[in-house]
Amino acid sequence: MNIGIVGLGLIGGSLGLDLRRLGHQILGVSRQELTCQLARERGVVDEASINLTLLAAADVVFICTPVAAIAPTVQQLIPHLSPEAIITDVGSVKAVVIDAVAPLWHNFVGGHPMAGNEYSGIEAAVSGLFAGNPYVLTPVDTTPPASVKTVEQIVRSLAAKVYFCHPQEHDQAVAWISHLPVMVSASLIDACMTETDPEVLDLVQQFASSGFRDTSRVGGGNPELGVMMARYNREFLRRSLLSYRQSLDQLMELVEQENWQGLEKRLQQTQSQRSQFLGMRDEGLMI
Repeated sequence: MNIGIVGLGLIGGSLGLDLRRLGHQILGVSRQELTCQLARERGVVDEASINLTLLAAADVVFICTPVAAIAPTVQQLIPHLSPEAIITDVGSVKAVVIDAVAPLWHNFVGGHPMAGNEYSGIEAAVSGLFAGNPYVLTPVDTTPPASVKTVEQIVRSLAAKVYFCHPQEHDQAVAWISHLPVMVSASLIDACMTETDPEVLDLVQQFASSGFRDTSRVGGGNPELGVMMARYNREFLRRSLLSYRQSLDQLMELVEQENWQGLEKRLQQTQSQRSQFLGMRDEGLMI
């Protein structure tokens, strides 16, 4: 199959590495010629160009640009595609993307791989990034079932766990487990930097190890991605931030009241609840 990838960063590059290894012909497009060169050198693509005309032969095209660029990219891509070509995306927000793109191209399947790290660019691309991780597909009533099936088969070949849900339900869910953690993690870093004693701040930075590394990772990631999450999922993110602030206020009250029994009960509760988020997932679950 000829698979096009627009945007050869972490996600697009990692897709290219895996799909090319599986025998597909990978056609990559980037805004930068240097990125195209690096993609060819790393074996991410078979061919790469700064021109969308390269994708005329593509059967399926993955749009791996920032959310704000997805709809404009599709508009620019349409004149070059076969009418039967399938377009899918990897944006972390779905409702706004589908509302904008579905009227432009009937063979559009919304998608979101729940995988990544704090790095960006073609240099960060790795094989196996999606294996074992959720990959959400968000078809709507007008999405052709055959197109959904094709994208699903490609995703499953990456050893990802496929989930289906409505675009708005997706956005509400990821506000809790993806977008909120970015903001909380960023605020943790910001709070640590408010230490006014330079010697203590130096110790804080020297002592930071696994606990801080784990909780600060997503807050130290790509700022553009964080802004896109907030801008295009504003209402659901705002709700989750309000709830988080209330929970933090409750913890602060327990500490201020020296209610250690209450605090222990609260921490025991969160200890037991964590497995509900990170336990075994049933493949193909509808969420």
